[in-house]
Formats: sequence, C-alpha cells, structure tokens
Amino acid sequence: MPRTNGGIIGKRNITSFGKCTQTAKTSTGNLTTQPGTRLVKSLVVAGGGGGGSRAGGGGGAGGLQNQEVPVLGNTAYTATVGGGGAGGTVPGANIGTQGSTSSFAGITTLSSAGGGGGGACDANCSTAGSGGSGGGAGASPGAARTKGCGTDGQGNDGGNMPGSPGGVKFGGGGGGASAAGGAGGNCGPGVGGAGLDVSPDYGTGSGVCGVFAGGGGATAGYNNPGVTGASGGAGGGGKGANGGDNEGGSSPNSVAGTTNTGGGGGGAGTSSSNFGGTFAGKAGGSGIVILKELNKASGVWNLKTQLRALQQGTWPDGTKVLGANLDYLIVAGGGGGGCGGGGGAGGGGAGGYRATAYGPSPLRGSSVSGLNTGTYTITVGAGGAGAPSYTSPGTQGGVSTISFPTAITSTGGGGGGGHPHPPVPTNQCGEDGGSAGGGSWTGDGGSGNTPPVSPPQGNDGGNGDGDGYYSNGTLGGGGGGATAAGANGVGGCKAGNGGAGAPNTILGPDSSYGGGGGGAVQNNYNGGSFTAGSGGAGGGGTGSIRPGAPGNPGGAAGSSGTANTGGGGGGRASGANDGGTGATSHNGGSGIVVVRGPSAVAFAGSPCCAFTGSTHPGGDKIAKFTASGTLTITKA
Repeated sequence: MPRTNGGIIGKRNITSFGKCTQTAKTSTGNLTTQPGTRLVKSLVVAGGGGGGSRAGGGGGAGGLQNQEVPVLGNTAYTATVGGGGAGGTVPGANIGTQGSTSSFAGITTLSSAGGGGGGACDANCSTAGSGGSGGGAGASPGAARTKGCGTDGQGNDGGNMPGSPGGVKFGGGGGGASAAGGAGGNCGPGVGGAGLDVSPDYGTGSGVCGVFAGGGGATAGYNNPGVTGASGGAGGGGKGANGGDNEGGSSPNSVAGTTNTGGGGGGAGTSSSNFGGTFAGKAGGSGIVILKELNKASGVWNLKTQLRALQQGTWPDGTKVLGANLDYLIVAGGGGGGCGGGGGAGGGGAGGYRATAYGPSPLRGSSVSGLNTGTYTITVGAGGAGAPSYTSPGTQGGVSTISFPTAITSTGGGGGGGHPHPPVPTNQCGEDGGSAGGGSWTGDGGSGNTPPVSPPQGNDGGNGDGDGYYSNGTLGGGGGGATAAGANGVGGCKAGNGGAGAPNTILGPDSSYGGGGGGAVQNNYNGGSFTAGSGGAGGGGTGSIRPGAPGNPGGAAGSSGTANTGGGGGGRASGANDGGTGATSHNGGSGIVVVRGPSAVAFAGSPCCAFTGSTHPGGDKIAKFTASGTLTITKA
C-alpha cells in the first residue's frame, strides 16, 4: 500500500473514521470515543476563583491545560467539569472560594486546578488564594497585601498590593491563563490577567470567541468615587466593583466570571466610608472540557504521530523512561559571617556550587539521563546564621539536594571565624564546607569542597592577620567562593575579599552564584584607616569595620549574603562591648535549585510560591526552586 511521506506501517490496524470530531462538555459526564481513536486533543479548564468581599481582589482563573491524551477506541471516559468558586462572603472581609478541579481521565488523566480566591481587607487582611491561577491581593490603605500563586503550566500569579501609608486603596487582579494579574497601587485597581486563545484548535464557538480563563478584576473601593473597577481578563474574567460610598447602591456593580470559561470573579467593594457595609464578591465562572478526536490513517503513522506516541508511552514498543538529558544548578546556603569581640572576624564561605552545561567548564558536572518519570524531593538550603556574639563563629549553611535515584547534593558554606575578647586561641579558624569560611586574626581559613566531590563544589577560606589592637590591627580572611579561594587578611592594610562565585546562564540571563563573604576589620588604636573585605561576585556580603578608632571613627556596616545565591555573610566587627555600627549579624544567603530539560519533558512542582516553571525562548523547560518542595517530571 502506498505510504504517506515519512509514514511507517503501524503494528496494528487502526480503523479510519473520516473527519475529526469535537465535543464540548459543560457539565460532568462521559464521552465514548469512536472506534479506532487513539489520541484526543483535550482542553481542560477548571472553575475560576471567586472575587474577594470587602475591598476585594479579583479571583484567579481556573487552571487551563491543552494537551493530547492517549485513549482507546470505543471506550467511555469521564470528563469532570469544575464549578466556579463562590465570592467572598459577608459580613466581614473574606477571600473568595477556590474554584473546583476539572479533569479528563483517558489512559492518562489531565487535571487542572481551580482558580484561587481574591483577597479581602479590613483591619485584618487575608492573603489571596492560590490555585490554577492565583487570586489578586485585597485593597489596603496601609501595609502590602499578598497575592495568590498560580500553578506552573496552568496559569499565573495574581497581582500584589504593594501598600502605602499614604492611603492606597487599590487591590490586585486575579491571574489568567496567559498573564499575571495587574498589581494594585496608587494609579488604580489591578486588571485581571488575560486568558488563552485556543481558537486555532477548537474554533470560536466556546468560551469568549475561543478565549478561556481570564482573571477577575479588582475593586476600585472602598471609597474612591468616580473610579471604575478594573476590567476582567479576556476569556471570561469578571469586572471589579466601582469606587464610591455606595458602590453602586442597591445593585453592586462587580461581575461574576463567565460560565464555562473558568474566568475569575470580580472583587467587591464597601458601602460606607467606615466599612459599615460590605458587598459579597462575585463567583468565578464554571469550567469546561473540550475533546477533539484526532483522525488517523488506517495502518499508517506519520513520524510526528509516532514521536508523540513514544513520548507518551502509547506506542507499542514505547518506554516510560525519559530519554532526555536534564541539566541542573544546585547551590547550597552560604555560611554566616563570624563576629569579632575586637573586630577582625572572617567572612562566611559560599554554599557549595554544582552545575552542568551553563557555567564555567571546569565546574561542569554530568547531565542526568535515563531518568524515570516521577516526583522528586527538592531541598533548598537556608543561609547560615551570622555569629550573634564574639563567643562563636558563624553557622554553616544548609545543604541543597535533588533526590534523583543518585542524589545530587551541594554542601552548605562554612561559617567565618570569630575573634574572642579577650583573645584566646579558640573559634578563630574558618569552618569547612562547600566553600569554607575565612579565619579571624591568627586563625586559618577552613577547607572548601568538604566533603569532596568532582568537579569541586567550592574553595578554601582566607587566613586572618594582624596583631590585635596595635599598629597592624586585626583583619579577617574572606570566605571561599565557587571559582576562587577567599583572600587573606593583610596586617596594616585590609581584610580579605570573598572568593568569586560562578556565572551561570541556566535561567537565561547572566547570573552569578556562590560568592564568599568579605572579612571584617578591627582598626588599630594608634590611627590608620583599613579597608573591609568586599563580597565575592555571586551574592557575597561585605565585611564591616569597627567604629571608634582614629582612622574610622564611624566604622562601616557590612552585609549578609544575597538570598538565593548561596553567598556567604560578611564578617562582623563590633566594639569591645559588642555594640556600635556593624553589630547586626551577617547571615549567609539561601541557596537555589534549577532543573532544565528539553521541550519533550514537562515540569510541575510545589509549593507554588517556592516553585516557578517557565519555558526558555529556545523551547527548553525550566523548573526553579527558591525554597524546598517537590518536582514532578513527565513527558510533555
């Protein structure tokens, strides 16, 4: 029989059935596939979140997924359509209810999470709900209010309310399938995030002309007469209530999310200047499931269809094992800086740095291949605490780990050495770690790459130097970094700089990680002006200078390591009585974990505010963790 271009004969005869057929399920029920159907294009939209009540943020859109799902022919499968979440209730300020899950249970199940409820606010404000897309923050005249988080691959975050003591009264919009909700602020309420146009796949007969899952808009009130509530996002998002004491009088003018779009509900306002009356938020729109049976020629599979079947494990000889290579960046928490009773403490070492492909070639490990699909534990190490007094060194940072079958672990950075007062030969050496802490006064820096791995995960800390309170001062060594050791303190001159971190482009833009903390300075009492150690590139903190000496009567404050870089904390100097400028502990920066894979894989993770998923412009999938959570890897 003649073949189509690039086609191969399948291992079983597949009956053809003419044109593709499409069914929209607006309520839960079964669908029976036609004989010969092996693949269904499925749009699964969950119910949208309800808008908040008093000073309400917009509800988040229901999660949206549009993927191919393997099925068997002439078989009944269940499509579950989630309802929209209720608006925030009254009396009081209450966030909207999360929308309900929608799913299609083929051979594999495609499930989308309901949208998060919009925030609400009075004297006590509530955090907006998370979900498929996150709800927007409630309005507030004072402190900032928190958005809800969206689910990677399904939607986006709601809009924040940055807060202002000057009387900002505008909340954030709910997130949508293709855009985050607009932030509140001085200029007006946040609009709902835009939904996704899937009309090229399913036409314009459903949704809002083929657009689904728009976020709800935030209210313009309480009490902003003449200000219009924010519009909902394209794809069924409801409008937020207008401002003014009466919020539309007896007919509150916020709008519910559109039925069977997964749109978020609009946020409601208040009816008096003193919160004496409140309207309920509006409900999110219900979800929808649309199924499109894909036609196959009898006995012939083109190469695209074969590849898809192999990826999904439905090809007769397909495998459930990922063949793709995965790259990673794993940076542990940086070590805390030491504290000197007379100054001169060592900088904290950077958290261990382990990476593939996107960093300096001497530090590149091997990519992960042949990995089973599944869920893996991600641990992101916290930064070590800076020494609270001169009696102890800084604390080692926490480990960062990916629990692949062969786990990959980066070790926390070592704490910087302290300078006891009066001087005694204890606690002056830097601690060992991924990169090591710097020493204080006569103490040596610790050993990096401890425990040892290949390629090395870090470097040694620098040694301290000086003669105490006299002509040469006391100068701490810098903490080690990912690409360089910490510099030694130089008596009569300066404290040691932190070792440089490593540049890495796994997230796309140029970034650096794993810089060591700089050493601190004890000025001599006989004059002179010494220089504190600078932090290494990649988040290392700067060392401080003790105040009160002739060369630096005001001293100079140091700094902690930068969050999510694994940077070491700068050494801390203080007066003899543990006071003055620089008396705040300098902590290490927390770590980070990133996994990157080709377009053939899919990433999902939790919790939502620790995990962020994205797609690189080149098509690669990216999973970024700024705190501990779980990563689920499947075939796209």
